Amino acid sequence: MARATIPVYDVCTIDKNGQPLHLMVEDFAGYLDKHYQARHHPHRHAFYHLVMFTKGSGSHTIDFVKFEVQPFQIYFMAPGQVHSWDFKSRTDGYIIHFATDFFRSFLLNPNYLDQFSFFSGNSQQSVCQLPAYIQPEVTELFERLLREANQHPLLNMDMICLRLLELFITVERHTTRPGTAALTGHTSMQLRNFQQLINQYFRTKRLPKDYAAMLYITPNHLNALCRELLGKTAGDVIRDRILLEAKRLLTNADMSILEIAYDLNFKDNSYFTRFFRNYEGITPEEFRKKFITQ
Repeated sequence: MARATIPVYDVCTIDKNGQPLHLMVEDFAGYLDKHYQARHHPHRHAFYHLVMFTKGSGSHTIDFVKFEVQPFQIYFMAPGQVHSWDFKSRTDGYIIHFATDFFRSFLLNPNYLDQFSFFSGNSQQSVCQLPAYIQPEVTELFERLLREANQHPLLNMDMICLRLLELFITVERHTTRPGTAALTGHTSMQLRNFQQLINQYFRTKRLPKDYAAMLYITPNHLNALCRELLGKTAGDVIRDRILLEAKRLLTNADMSILEIAYDLNFKDNSYFTRFFRNYEGITPEEFRKKFITQ
């Protein structure tokens, strides 16, 4: 029997009911009525995705980290992350999808979204609990986005861009993510630059000194920065990114363990297996069985 793999959805395969193919804005309950069974199982997106819950219970999982659903919790996902839902009651809120190039014609800086910590691709930074005082303002922003999206898209696209950016800035200003320190000023920029470099080079560069050189700082300074803001060493941050990519690749049944090991630049399959088991407590094959139907 052919092995299943984690499906990858793009905006076009989510909804074709008149919405522009690079954007989708809906109330969450209506979206679930149409798509919950398909999205209940682990899947990936080829676009940016965010949800704010206003009611409901259960859990959602982002890159193999489980979070309990809470009212006025909002989560953000970057393209490529793996997630699933397991709701225990009627769940409502708002959901937005937008393509990776959605802001390209609107913003001069193509990397503008990188400044928002919740779009870093780190699941622990992706989930935000809105404080009570900001909940009405954020809810009204979602309502305005819904109204704009339901009108003529060509006339309202710039307004949608503005509202989305207002939403991102508002959430970034008023929330902190679990397990992270408040990031401000120059140290914040250094950490984000380090994380972006890891995303680009983690397959070939494994040592903190390599990244410190690219950041024009010393390895000791980089370690101190990571310990202060993340509670871990620079080496831990690099290792965690390699493990995350290994987990994502293991959800693809079309790749053998050997192919994954070579893709991640391990010298052989046994070395990759020892590395994975040392930090996860199980072998890659055992991890795969949790997510792939044989």
